[in-house]
Amino acid sequence: MRTNEYNRERYTHYVVKEEAPLLEWLLNHLGQSKSKTKATLQGRGIKVDDKVVTQFDFALQPGMKVSVSTTKKNDVFKSRYLKIVYEDPYIVVIEKNVGILSMAGGHRALNVKAVLDDYFQKTHQKCRAHVVHRLDRDTSGLMIYAKDMKTEQVLEHEWHQIVFDRRYVAVLSGEVEPDEGTIANWLKDNKAYVTYSSPVDNGGKYAVTHFFTLDRKDGRSLVEFRLETGRKNQIRVHAADMKHPVCGDVKYGNGDDPLHRLCLHAFLLCFYHPVTHEPMEFETPIPTAFRQLF
Repeated sequence: MRTNEYNRERYTHYVVKEEAPLLEWLLNHLGQSKSKTKATLQGRGIKVDDKVVTQFDFALQPGMKVSVSTTKKNDVFKSRYLKIVYEDPYIVVIEKNVGILSMAGGHRALNVKAVLDDYFQKTHQKCRAHVVHRLDRDTSGLMIYAKDMKTEQVLEHEWHQIVFDRRYVAVLSGEVEPDEGTIANWLKDNKAYVTYSSPVDNGGKYAVTHFFTLDRKDGRSLVEFRLETGRKNQIRVHAADMKHPVCGDVKYGNGDDPLHRLCLHAFLLCFYHPVTHEPMEFETPIPTAFRQLF
């Protein structure tokens, strides 16, 4: 990361002598509390072989150099719309808030790509954010962006081989009875750009969603969804097919809107790194507002 801000930071350097996950190694060697060590990691104050790492379970190998910031954490990046969860020279993983598009569209200037491009420019990185998948404007959660065209092409063309688990959590209207199940049908857009489903091939794309009911209370359900395919509006349409639409969904819902937002969050994203091929797993907590309903 070639920035003036980083250059002013001071680091203590260590050489790794045994294999260990990064957080475990830091707790054993720094003598700091777990909360302070996590804050340093999340605040981008840890480097491994001179690259910022925020991943708690990053696999350290003997001979690697760990650098720990002894000055204030890096605060180059601040945005109310997203936070950077992980970054390396090839990719950036972010957690998106509701109310921001994944990329530019129509007259809406506010989008994740523009925010990241501005951050890259301010930190003197010679790269741009390349979109490889999308979340709806009102869906929150984890996303990957590539930092160069070559990495973007790998992610785009090998997406189904690279991503091995994607999960969402949603608040659904009504109490979902089966504890788990699978919805499979064909999804296609009509002329008004509304996605509709069909039990037989309608010329659309085949979509498979697995669901697991986590909790039920007061006429609503907390449900985890695992995507086998990633189609436009897939979870929202499949939830409506279950007769339990996502709460706050103005397009496919029934008016049930307890939190004044679309109650859908991409909380788990697991993939093989497109360049190093290392397995990478990222998970965010279920949004507090979702849990408070139950």
